[in-house]
Amino acid sequence: MSTMDFESRLRAALTPVEPPEELAVRLERTLVNLTELAADELEAWELSSMRDPRNWVRPAAAAVVGAGAGTALVVLRVRSRHRRRVAQSSGVIDLAERTMRDLADEARRLLP
Repeated sequence: MSTMDFESRLRAALTPVEPPEELAVRLERTLVNLTELAADELEAWELSSMRDPRNWVRPAAAAVVGAGAGTALVVLRVRSRHRRRVAQSSGVIDLAERTMRDLADEARRLLP
């Protein structure tokens, strides 16, 4: 195999691949479902059964999954509006303020 052939194969293998357009929608739907399932699990949790440490696994797992999915959902939604914020902002400080405001607003929408 010649060097040129190797370089062309390597270049072809490392070309960026665009994800499918519906990937963001599917990911968001999955994160929303995980968040709702974790919230339902925590709502069904009975405080009286927590005396036994063997019963701590499901609520702890639900809390971790819910927090992780909720955080990822907020980040995904804020990231999807990044270009609009860049166009509206007048500088780096303004962009950071708008991003932080958007993060807070989205987190408030997600929390009950």
